[in-house]
Amino acid sequence: MKSEQLKQWAHFFLTYKFALDEVETKLNILNEEFQFIHDYNPIEHMKTRIKSPESVMQKLRRKGLDITLEDAKAHIRDIAGVRVICSFSTDIYHIVEMISKQSDIRVVELKDYVKNPKPNGYQSIHLIIEIPVFLTNRTEHVLVEIQIRTIAMDFWASLEHKIYYKFNEQIPPHIQQQLKGSASMIDSLDRHMLALNEEVQKHREQALK
Repeated sequence: MKSEQLKQWAHFFLTYKFALDEVETKLNILNEEFQFIHDYNPIEHMKTRIKSPESVMQKLRRKGLDITLEDAKAHIRDIAGVRVICSFSTDIYHIVEMISKQSDIRVVELKDYVKNPKPNGYQSIHLIIEIPVFLTNRTEHVLVEIQIRTIAMDFWASLEHKIYYKFNEQIPPHIQQQLKGSASMIDSLDRHMLALNEEVQKHREQALK
C-alpha cells in the first residue's frame, strides 16, 4: 500500500476505536446509574477489541469483496466489538433495553441466542449498533458489535472456542455432544443462581419492612 492509503486505513480504524470508547463510556454510565437507583450493578465486566487490518482484509477476501475502505465499512459489521459479562440472564435484557433507549444509538440488528441457542449450545445476545463519532471535520456513523452474556455462558463459550481451534474447526461428534450437554448444565446453573438471587432479594425486602 502507498503511504496515503496506509494513512487512510489507520484513520479508518481510529474511528472504530473512538466508537468503542463511546460505547464503553455509555455502558459504564448506565451501570453506575443502575447501581445508584437499584443498589445493584448488572455489568460484571467488559472486554473490548478491534479486528486487525489483516483480519478485516482476510474477511473481505473470503466474502469475495474488494480490499477497500468502502467495502470494509459496508460489509464487515464486527470490526469493533464489546463483550459485556453479567451475573444473571435477566441482566442481559436490562442492558439491551438500556442500550436501545439511548437517543444517539440505532440498533441495526439483534440476534437472541439466549432464548434460541445455536445448535452447539452457544448462548449470548448479539447486537449490532450504529453510533455517531464526531470528528474534526465530519460525523461518522460507526457500527459496533455488542455481545452480552452471563459469566457462565462466557466460561462455556471461551472453552468451546479453544476446543474448536484445537481440532482445526472439525470437532469430533462425541465431543460436540459433550459440549452441548455442558451447555445445558450451564443453562441450568444460570437458572438456579437467578432463582437463588431472587430469593435473597425477597429476604432483603422483607427485612426492610
